[in-house]
Amino acid sequence: MLSAMIDRINASIGRTVTWLILVMVLISSGNAMVRYTFNNSSNAWLEVQWYLFSAVFLLCSAYTLLKNEHIRIDVVVGRFTPRTQAWIDVIGTLLFLMPMAGVILWLSIPVFVQSLTGMEQSSDAGGLIRWPVKLMIPLGFTLLLLQGLSELIKKIAFLTGATADAGAPAHGHHGGDQ
Repeated sequence: MLSAMIDRINASIGRTVTWLILVMVLISSGNAMVRYTFNNSSNAWLEVQWYLFSAVFLLCSAYTLLKNEHIRIDVVVGRFTPRTQAWIDVIGTLLFLMPMAGVILWLSIPVFVQSLTGMEQSSDAGGLIRWPVKLMIPLGFTLLLLQGLSELIKKIAFLTGATADAGAPAHGHHGGDQ
């Protein structure tokens, strides 16, 4: 149940945030057209693109893990049995994903708070405030930690026989597009 809830949250956020890619393309195209047509540009528009890219990258990392689209060594791992693959995922999640995401989350919170309380501003002329993009770091790694927990629950459920599918939620079925 917890796993399915985390999956639904990250699927919803992931599907929504992917639309920011279209927004980035439109802003980038518009900014380029203005720059070449009127010989004028704005640092704010360039920073908006950077902020949106950061949001997509950070907020969709959990969605990527949910969809099993993250980078892995399938050439090697794909030859193992599903049970061995599940064990590799459990060990990798516990030894690498969770500690890394936890440390980055822990270290990013003071950076965000300092930026917010100090109303940090870009040093570029016409630049934007920085706290919104710095908020994406703890938010993204919180989502990634939660999705890591969800994947861990699913793998353990598979290894204990509670579900027949290593990627299925512990209750045993996928609900729609996750």
